[in-house]
Amino acid sequence: MSAGGPLTGVRVVDLTAMVMGPYCTQIMADMGADVVKIEPPAGDNTRYISVGPEPAMGGVFVNVNRGKKSVVLDLRTDDGVTALRELIAGADVFIHSMRASAIGRLGFGYTDVAAINPAIVYTNCYGYSRRGPDADLTAYDDTIQAECGLPSVQEQLTGQAGYVGTIIADKVAGMTALYATMMALFHRERTGEGQEVEVAMFETMASFMLVEHANGAMFDPPLGPAVYPRVTAPNRKPYRTKDGHISALVYNDKQWSAFVDAVQPAWAGEQYATLEQRARQIDTVYALLGETFAERTTAEWLDLLRSLDIPAAPVRSLDELFDNPHLNEIGFFEEVETANGTVRFPGPPTWFSRTPGRVHGPAPRLGADTAEVLGSLRSPAVGSSE
Repeated sequence: MSAGGPLTGVRVVDLTAMVMGPYCTQIMADMGADVVKIEPPAGDNTRYISVGPEPAMGGVFVNVNRGKKSVVLDLRTDDGVTALRELIAGADVFIHSMRASAIGRLGFGYTDVAAINPAIVYTNCYGYSRRGPDADLTAYDDTIQAECGLPSVQEQLTGQAGYVGTIIADKVAGMTALYATMMALFHRERTGEGQEVEVAMFETMASFMLVEHANGAMFDPPLGPAVYPRVTAPNRKPYRTKDGHISALVYNDKQWSAFVDAVQPAWAGEQYATLEQRARQIDTVYALLGETFAERTTAEWLDLLRSLDIPAAPVRSLDELFDNPHLNEIGFFEEVETANGTVRFPGPPTWFSRTPGRVHGPAPRLGADTAEVLGSLRSPAVGSSE
């Protein structure tokens, strides 16, 4: 078993900030890649936006930048530009989160970078594709949620337009950037060819939302609106029980039959016997189930439903995850000693039998690795033969 992970030996020059790009490269670092995070003299803004054990080490930053090296470069100076060019020459991946026009002005567009290192995988992470009219619009998670239809879907579900309670656009786009970069590396492994990859938040989230919601709108002529009715049904929510709430999905016909046989609700009848029938009146079904779930405690329902192999779960808080017996049993959390004491990180969610990943170390203080990394750069001029 490798102690490093499946990306051991992959070198990444990371010019990303905030969450989308850093989440992508955090996973690379967990999987063994050598990730050099390039920061301006003031640092990544995410250092300052949440609580932390010391200034410039906020919790969100610490989590998505663990295991990386921090190098401070002022790309407005010749020395900064020269150093970045030298880092690029020895890298496998160059990834940034600037708008296309901004990275181009700095002299590090794909053509510029490929001239230094033709085999590099170059990944763009930004709000909107540079191939469209919105290329230069500023984008954040909230605005992309709005663009891709999430608040509209939430309004159908809850009666009020709203964001979901997580930075879902940043994280989904970050994972998309990861898989896209890995595909390009796989292509290079087979052919030796580097290439440019573009991952835009809007396109990513439009694709993500339309997985199920494209539905009848995909066809010509359309067979219905762009919506998957089950997930926007107003009565789709955790069921209230005698002493709290429970999440349960009595979904397929086998589960439905087992539930009806065990519970024998007065409202059960042939009109709800098949999944096709229930799907056509799903909000009514959810409402009827809601009435029934109110008759027993959460524990009673969990015992019964799990005995029937019907998916059910308690409604947990995020704090409870840190004490979850299942997560603790599989070693999900990893304790890392840092200058500020022990940090309990949520570790990689994936498992590999031969090359497992792990949290490779704490997040770096601003510029902590500048001297070491720049000192290790090759001495000949960039582009010369050795």
